[in-house]
Order: sequence, then structure tokens, then C-alpha cells
Amino acid sequence: MSRHRLVLFSATFAFYVAIVYAVVTTSWLVRFDWQVMFFRPYQQWPSIHWFLDYYVVLGQRGPTAVMVAAWLGWRSWRQHTLRPLLTLGAALLLLNITVGAAKYGMGRLGPHYATTIGSNEMWGGGDIFPSGHTANAVVTWGILAYLASAPWARRWLSAISAVTSLGVGLTTVYLGTHWLSDVILGWAAGLLVLLALPWFEQPIAQAETWLFGLRDRMRKRRAVPAPVPVPAPAGARSPVAASAFTEEEAPVRETVAPPRSARAPVYLAPGPHSTRAERTPVTPVGSRRPPHADRVPRGTAPTPAARPVAGG
Repeated sequence: MSRHRLVLFSATFAFYVAIVYAVVTTSWLVRFDWQVMFFRPYQQWPSIHWFLDYYVVLGQRGPTAVMVAAWLGWRSWRQHTLRPLLTLGAALLLLNITVGAAKYGMGRLGPHYATTIGSNEMWGGGDIFPSGHTANAVVTWGILAYLASAPWARRWLSAISAVTSLGVGLTTVYLGTHWLSDVILGWAAGLLVLLALPWFEQPIAQAETWLFGLRDRMRKRRAVPAPVPVPAPAGARSPVAASAFTEEEAPVRETVAPPRSARAPVYLAPGPHSTRAERTPVTPVGSRRPPHADRVPRGTAPTPAARPVAGG
């Protein structure tokens, strides 16, 4: 925490204690609360009642937390960090603890349930001191200024959140649900939470690291590792390959027939055979060609025919 922020925190805490002391001792602040209550602002300006009924929602914890969490969730997704959401969660947790303890510890009754005129209505079983609407508006909208990266954005958002939260507190006074001192103390309580956030930056960073580590471990458990192939010896099938085939899907092996023995062609008659030149021509049965007596077998020289004797 910087020195400037530490000074602001100390001054705000002293102001917080002073407001509590002024209410507990029933000082002029309590008398002023009663004067404002008897003034009944909702009767003085009834025309804006409908608008302030909606405006006060900006201080309710549920709707404002959802709206701011949606914006910070988008920022976390864009920037790949959980710091905005974790900071909002830490701020709301710190707010609930501190403001809730003060509310139920002092137990002040609201204007609608006051019993004695001029009393501080402390320890009567109430839960309105400090104002939760005001403190929640300071923290919820102020967290946007706290997480702003640009200096000009931080200044503008700080002013807007301060005006919004103070307007929410004054709206509760207008509606008669809070004393004016409740609003002042709620504004100080919310500012203390914002000023104390730098003390929680290291636990927030550790929580972010742990969550990212948890995410990585879960991703590793969900991922199924691919099987590592085991080299099989030459000529042997690996167990993975052997189990991949079932009886129905077994590969069909080709059957190799034994070599056939050489045999004679089917058109040759059995027995010893002679060459074609040595065979005697045979006229097939039923042939139309008449036999020729003068045909000489192939491979023999023809004998010359006897010439007739001249003059015979």
C-alpha cells in the first residue's frame, strides 16, 4: 500500500470512529437525524418517488453484483486473468464481514421502527447502521475505478462511483428507511474496504495461481494418452497388431498350390511319338479329298517319271 493510500485509510477510519461515537453519545448528529425524519422528504417531493424507487436498486447487492461481475468476467476472459473477478469477490467478502458485524453489533433501529423521540435507537435489535445500500454502492461501483488501467479512467470512474453511492444513500433517507448518519457511516465503511484492497493483492495472486494450476491438472486427467508403439522383433507380430484382428476380420491367406509335374499336351496320344516329317500322311475318315497315288511323302526326293520312247 502506498503512503498516500495509507493516509487516506487512516483518515477514513478516524472519521468512521467519530460517526459511531457521535451516534452512541446521542450528540447533535442524532438530533439532526430526527429533524430530517420529521421533515418527511417523500411527502415534500412526491413526484420523484417513482424514479427513486428504481434508482435505489443501484445499491442492492444482488443486481449490482451480477452486473459488475458480468463486465469483469468479460475482462478476465479477454485478458486471460482471474484478477478482476477475484478482486470483486474479495471486496464483497470483506464488505459483508465488516458491515454485517457492525450492523448486528450495534443493532440500531430504523426511522420506521423508532420507539423514543430523540434517542439514538441503539442496541434495539435493528440492522441499519451503517447503511448497507450505501456501502455496497461504494464498493461495487468503486471496484471498476480500482481495476481501471488508465489514470484518466480511474479518476472519472472514482467520481462517478462516489456520486452514485451518495445518491443511493440519500435515496434511502428520502424513502425513510435510513437515518442520515447511517448513510454517512455506510459511505465511510465502503471506502475503507476499497482502500484496504491492496493488502489482499498477494492472496489474490496466490489464489489465481492455484486455480490455474487446478485447471491444468484437470485437463491432464481428462486427456487420454495415445498408446506408445512397442517395436516387435523381426518376423513376429506385436500383441497390439495381433489383438486387432478377430476371427471374423482375420486376413484371408492365399493358398499356394504345389508345382505341377510336366506332362504331355492333351492333343497327343499316349505312347512314343515320331516327328511330323516321319509320319505317313493319313486321309481322315469322311474327307472329300480323293487319295492321290502320286503324292510323295515330305522329306523324300521325287523320282523322275519315265519318258515315252520316241518313235515307239
